[in-house]
Amino acid sequence: MGYKDFEVLTADIDEKTIRLENPEELTIALAKAKAAALLKRISEPAILITADQVIEWNGIIREKPEDEIQVREYLSTYYKAPAKIVNGVVATNTQTGKQAWGNDSTIVVFKQIPDNVITHIIEDGRLFSWAGAFAVEDPLFTPYIDRVKGTEGSSRGLPIALTEKLINEVG
Repeated sequence: MGYKDFEVLTADIDEKTIRLENPEELTIALAKAKAAALLKRISEPAILITADQVIEWNGIIREKPEDEIQVREYLSTYYKAPAKIVNGVVATNTQTGKQAWGNDSTIVVFKQIPDNVITHIIEDGRLFSWAGAFAVEDPLFTPYIDRVKGTEGSSRGLPIALTEKLINEVG
């Protein structure tokens, strides 16, 4: 996004303890929980950006897959209905405590992924850290994505326009 002075921190929260049916509400709740955990570790003035991402598919929230069976289920069904990448972003001014949040989403339409390709993708192993078991930009998935409709950065988990808007809101 063009920022040169930033630090990446990992929030130590148990995401599975936060459960909501609405993907927009869930991603905001998770991003707020990450902010609360990180604020305890930040003592200097800063703008803290926290975010979370889930996939909504056919009315079902798909988070990071728990095992190979879940990966196969996810990847073998995406061609049947579009996947919606839902992002929640929270900006917090650590000096004033002011906080702003919002959602952004991207629609991904898949082609059918052959079983042997799914096996190869599983063997690669990276997808266990991705919501919904895929990353739009990953070359393993590129041949099986028909089209993507969304804002810049949204498929990667940090929508640029929304993040800039929230930073401006908190000052």
